[in-house]
Amino acid sequence: MENTEYAQWYVMRDLKRCNAKKPAYKQLQEAGVKVFVPLKWQIILQKDKKVREKVSVIRDLLFVYDSRRHLDSIVERTKTLQYRWLRNTFREPMTVSDLEMDRFIQAVSSSDSPKYYLPEEITPQMCGRKIRIIGGSLNGYEGCLLKIRGSKIKRLLVELKGYLAVAVEVLPEYIQFV
Repeated sequence: MENTEYAQWYVMRDLKRCNAKKPAYKQLQEAGVKVFVPLKWQIILQKDKKVREKVSVIRDLLFVYDSRRHLDSIVERTKTLQYRWLRNTFREPMTVSDLEMDRFIQAVSSSDSPKYYLPEEITPQMCGRKIRIIGGSLNGYEGCLLKIRGSKIKRLLVELKGYLAVAVEVLPEYIQFV
């Protein structure tokens, strides 16, 4: 039986409509729970005006850092919030290790324009040489260099295995080939 007392990163779903006034991640943040949602800028039409707004990359995906016991009470009260369950298990929620999640969040926050990819979108042809970042906000990160035809921008691919990957811009002087 898993320990429900300590906090960890849970992968959750928000079943509210995409145009809901208060998505689950905003409700959880107001309740004082640590939440990470991959967001991107998008231009939307509001009352006949174009407005630049941050929207979720994957509409129903959010990562929540809290204890299982506390989250269970929140999920019970919020009918549109659910755990994502591991396949072929009985009610075992998906989790991400603290180290992996912190690394991912730091990579996303270091870039002004992160590019998100689903695991099935990443092909072997996209991954270039293995690199290590020396200096800057991503010092010590290792991964593969993203290859995109015609692009002069160097991007490091940082993955959350099985969930999501992000390509973040890296300055060429920080790149060391492994």
